[in-house]
Amino acid sequence: MRNTLLCTLLLIVIAAPLLSAQPAPTAAASRIELPVPLHTGGMSINDALAHRRSGRSFQSTRLTLPEISQLLWAAQGITDDKGHRTAPSAHAGYFVRIYLAQPEGFFEYLPAAHALQKLSDKDLRATLSTQPTVKNAPYVFLVAGEYDRAAKAVDRETALRLVNLEAGHATQNLLLEATALGLAAVPVGGIDPKQTAQAASLPASITPIYCVPVGHAK
Repeated sequence: MRNTLLCTLLLIVIAAPLLSAQPAPTAAASRIELPVPLHTGGMSINDALAHRRSGRSFQSTRLTLPEISQLLWAAQGITDDKGHRTAPSAHAGYFVRIYLAQPEGFFEYLPAAHALQKLSDKDLRATLSTQPTVKNAPYVFLVAGEYDRAAKAVDRETALRLVNLEAGHATQNLLLEATALGLAAVPVGGIDPKQTAQAASLPASITPIYCVPVGHAK
């Protein structure tokens, strides 16, 4: 009995440094896998177009994960096995990035994985813009673009136009999906890109274009 106890203690002592040396959780641990989005049903596109309005007053009611999943998929979701997305992009370059600011932190949408990757634990909603509609929104989707990467394929002026057009396509998809889900949303283009990028700690290659506050209408 005594020998058994000694062996057990010895194993614990040997294992302790090995356990403490285990690597920290990887970035994947802060990833949120989103529910599979619906590709059929719901409000018709004609109804969504007819009822879309800019909504600037929101309740504090939380969005569900399926609602967030549907909104992100509408903006930049993958639609086939070739990697095409819901919003068109010049030469299928896909120069737009979608981020989500919510009370739990700041996330980037990963279209290929249909998941959210946490970039920060901080609640950045009030720092992305000075406009009250953004500051007071329960959720803020940030639409940003990669102008430099687009400029590698075409001249700079054309690249700026193509990325801005793509951001508009993605944002309209997001707004129509919000309408279909019975949510309020509004595109806010009056932001300071440098200020927003700094607040969100975005890399220099990513330029904010739109903030889209979303929530349940008051």
